[in-house]
Amino acid sequence: MAVSDRPILIKKVKKISGGGHHGGAWKVAYADFVTAMMAFFLLMWLINTTSPQQKRGIADYFAPASVSQTTSGSGGILGGTALGEEGAKANGSQAVIEQLAPPAPDSTKDEGQSSKAGGAGANDSPSDEAMKDAMAKRDDEAFESAAQSLRQAMQDMPELAELSKQILIDQTPEGLRIQLVDQEGRTMFEPGSTKPNDRAKLLLRAVAKIAQRLPNRITIAGHTSANADGSKSPGDWQLSSGRADGARQVMQEAGIDQDRIYQVAGKAASDPLYPDDPTLPGNRRISIVLLREKPVLPPDHQP
Repeated sequence: MAVSDRPILIKKVKKISGGGHHGGAWKVAYADFVTAMMAFFLLMWLINTTSPQQKRGIADYFAPASVSQTTSGSGGILGGTALGEEGAKANGSQAVIEQLAPPAPDSTKDEGQSSKAGGAGANDSPSDEAMKDAMAKRDDEAFESAAQSLRQAMQDMPELAELSKQILIDQTPEGLRIQLVDQEGRTMFEPGSTKPNDRAKLLLRAVAKIAQRLPNRITIAGHTSANADGSKSPGDWQLSSGRADGARQVMQEAGIDQDRIYQVAGKAASDPLYPDDPTLPGNRRISIVLLREKPVLPPDHQP
């Protein structure tokens, strides 16, 4: 047979893309897995390295302060969401919410009489109740805004960001409470001193800047911790009151009008933030409260 008469054979070769390693999709899945595991172990490490007080602050930051209230000043913000009201939302956030005693009646001249003096609000008219509710709602909104502004300021300012764990913000029946607490190795005052150090001054000025936006009166209280053996020093009353007054001076220098200062008090170690361990550094603190204001009653109001 001649060469030109041979049949022509056509061979088709199929090319398999990705051959032995089944393509590259597995790489994406593996990368996602490794990223997730890295994030998980990072979270575990952070949880293991944070102190109980720091965890309280983180919890307070993400928990609305109005969710629950404790029966003492040592409840859990920024406790205390910390920085969670806002105990914060703590706002919390959050928080260390104390349950204060109900306010005393406006007048005690009928005390001891039966039904007529049965309660402070027994003769309140619907309009009075509506006014009180409106005032309470207004205060809550104003306090919420102030707490958020303070937290935002601490996030935006590098010099304040590292101190964010030393400030607790929450709402109490008395008003918006801002507490500047000591931490191990980070104090607000030198031992035995009533003068705020630079760290405390920085926080007090930040608080004063936010407090200037509100008209509410202000109370400032100083607190100390118990001694290492659990005992309380008689001199702590004078020390705590001196520290509260030192905080007042810094806030006034930062722009707070002196007429807004309603009370400056020293409570020594009588009201620990952590009752289970009154020796903790966190019990040493300055408590600043923007008070809820009572509504102004009309001249013709009948009690």
